[in-house]
Amino acid sequence: MAKIATLITDMFEDSEWTSPKKALEEAGHELTTIDTKAGKVVKGKHGESVTIAKGIDEVEASEFDALFIPGGFSPDILRADDRVVAFVKDFMDAMKPTFAICHGPQLLITAKTLKGRDATGYQSILVDLENAGATVHDEEVFVCQKQLVTSRTPEDLPAFNREIVKLLHEVV
Repeated sequence: MAKIATLITDMFEDSEWTSPKKALEEAGHELTTIDTKAGKVVKGKHGESVTIAKGIDEVEASEFDALFIPGGFSPDILRADDRVVAFVKDFMDAMKPTFAICHGPQLLITAKTLKGRDATGYQSILVDLENAGATVHDEEVFVCQKQLVTSRTPEDLPAFNREIVKLLHEVV
């Protein structure tokens, strides 16, 4: 079983939270929701709500086996907080499994962790990924160095879920 940190705030893409959450929990993994403040209730773009378990000041990357970043507007909001960006950088620098879908890679861009890496994401951020030094793949899912799993849109969720569960099975 892996302990997975999940960075999420308001305006997340509902299915990009609920579908991977279900797949990860069915595989026996535990997710902890993290935002700037514990106890906060965040709302998805389509009405889903999530109660935040931990504030960013209460956690360290060393406490978790993996990081999950759902898409929507949530990653763009979160990347304005230097504490969140540092948390993401810690996962990437430690080569811990990191999963980002849709706009999720925006946090990886801001953390300056994509140079020389392979990734994909939502169409509108592909040039940003490229400018951050990543080799961009316009594919439903891309696994880089048995550590970073990225996908583009909710339509890619079956492939994304398959690969994140598979990677955790292999490395944790």
